[in-house]
Order: sequence, then structure tokens, then C-alpha cells
Amino acid sequence: MSCSTSALPWPAAVGARTRLAALLFALLLGAGCATARQETVRDERTRTAPAWQEGLASYYHDSLHGRRTASGQPYDRNAATCAHRTHRFGTVLRVESVETGKVVQCRVNDRGPFVKGRIVDLSRKLAADLGLLERGVARVRVAPVE
Repeated sequence: MSCSTSALPWPAAVGARTRLAALLFALLLGAGCATARQETVRDERTRTAPAWQEGLASYYHDSLHGRRTASGQPYDRNAATCAHRTHRFGTVLRVESVETGKVVQCRVNDRGPFVKGRIVDLSRKLAADLGLLERGVARVRVAPVE
């Protein structure tokens, strides 16, 4: 991916440092060169989740109860819902605790978690069912239900 500052209409009096700062700002806002945007859109469309994942699960704090999720639905701490980065909204996932072997099913209605190593955020009800409330996180396997 390459973008050139010379492709932008700059007055002759604008220095190279100012051009670079403006280009970086434009890229951060998503208004960069066309090739960068096309690659981003293509990556978003082809992004898929593997058949199963193993990593850490966490759960939503009670203070988020009633707030809107990425799907537009309000978060309900007593519902069997979760947040996942790549699965489509409405996908039912099977979440199994590696340590205890307990299994729950949940429906994806939010995006996240955005913490390194974590693969799913669960509602409080599901966290209690998996025995996650005391520890805060647990190692789990996640797979879509067919």
C-alpha cells in the first residue's frame, strides 16, 4: 500500500512536514488514498472466523446493563448474549470452559472484546453459569452451533 502526498492539491508554500501531518490525519479519519480504503473494505468483507477458537472469556460489568450494543439491542445481563469480533450478529456460539468442562450457548449481539488474548465477552448470567464471576476471566473454546 502506498500513498503519495504529491497526489494531493498542495499549495507550493506548504512544507513537507505539514503535508505529512495532514496525510497522517487524513489516514486516521479514513479519508486516505483510494487504494488504502479499498484494501480495508475488501479485508472487512472477507473477514471470517475459524471453526473454533481457544482463548480467554470475560464478562460485561453490571454498569453496562441497558446500554446499547453494536447490534442496536440493549445489553441484558440476564440474557444469553455475548460479544465476538468476527461472528455475525445472531450467530449462536457454544462456549466451553477448558478448566471445568461446563458448556453454555449464547447469541452474538455485540462486537468485542478488544483486549489482547480475549475472544468473547459474555453476559453476567453466562459468566455465572461457567463459574467465571470470581476470577473475571477463564480459558474457553468457542465454536458456532450449526
